[in-house]
Formats: sequence, structure tokens, C-alpha cells
Amino acid sequence: MPESLDTATLLWGMLFGSIGVGFWMYGKKQKRTVPFIVGLVLMVFPYFIQGTFPTVLTGVVLCVIPAFVKI
Repeated sequence: MPESLDTATLLWGMLFGSIGVGFWMYGKKQKRTVPFIVGLVLMVFPYFIQGTFPTVLTGVVLCVIPAFVKI
């Protein structure tokens, strides 16, 4: 079974996609660029990254970006 079809990777991707929807909606309503873009990236990146550890690492880094970048 290829690692890209691992259940953990799919669930983590779904979790980060859901968080991305929240960031996207917040950024759209508040007219904030960083949460809007981070939300879009969180929704899309699981399609391009294979493996559980890279998915979790990338998702956590993306989730933290709006806390430190205020634009």
C-alpha cells in the first residue's frame, strides 16, 4: 500500500483542510490577507504532500503563520 493512501495522512489532511476553511472564512469576512491565503493553502496542500509526518509538519507551520504575521 503506497504511503499516500495511508489513513492517518488522509485524516490529517481532512483536519487541516477544515482548519483552512475556518481561516479562509475569517480572512474573507475580516478582509485580512494572511488568514485568507493561509486558509487557501491549508485546503490545497494535502493534495501535493505525501506522508503523515510532512503533512503534519506543514499543516502546523501553516496554522502558526497568522499568529506571527500581521498584514
